[in-house]
Amino acid sequence: MADPSVTHSKFVVERSFAKPPALVFDALADPTKKRRWFAESDQHEIEEFVSDFQVGGVERLRYLFTGDAPIRNMVLTSDGRHEDIVPDKRVVTSSRMSVGEHCFSCSLVTMELLPEADGTRLVCTFQGAFFEGADGPEMRRMGWEKLLDRMSETLG
Repeated sequence: MADPSVTHSKFVVERSFAKPPALVFDALADPTKKRRWFAESDQHEIEEFVSDFQVGGVERLRYLFTGDAPIRNMVLTSDGRHEDIVPDKRVVTSSRMSVGEHCFSCSLVTMELLPEADGTRLVCTFQGAFFEGADGPEMRRMGWEKLLDRMSETLG
């Protein structure tokens, strides 16, 4: 049987922060803060980062892989759109990822901020469709785990 042309995936990654929901929300909303945890890395050079944080607003990240990255010298683009924003509670973003001209995945990511006694529990729900040549659900989950760890470092 041939490999399917689309692999669907859903996973949830959670983190608890000793910060109130308003500060965690700010790390999602403020383009300077989000760039720090979401876009910057020693594995690539950012060519473009845009975050128009409003419903219908565009979020675009384009970077060139460098160093020891497996796809060194290739450009990855993530084109997203903020679908729903409820201050201090929820952000929903749809996105399309490509390397060069090849789209390899489309996704919907929901970030829920739930107050806890000592801060905020962030629940990140990823729903995606991975196409031929995609990094796959396991790699994407690892990526989100790493991103949320970086978010934690940014929050301090």
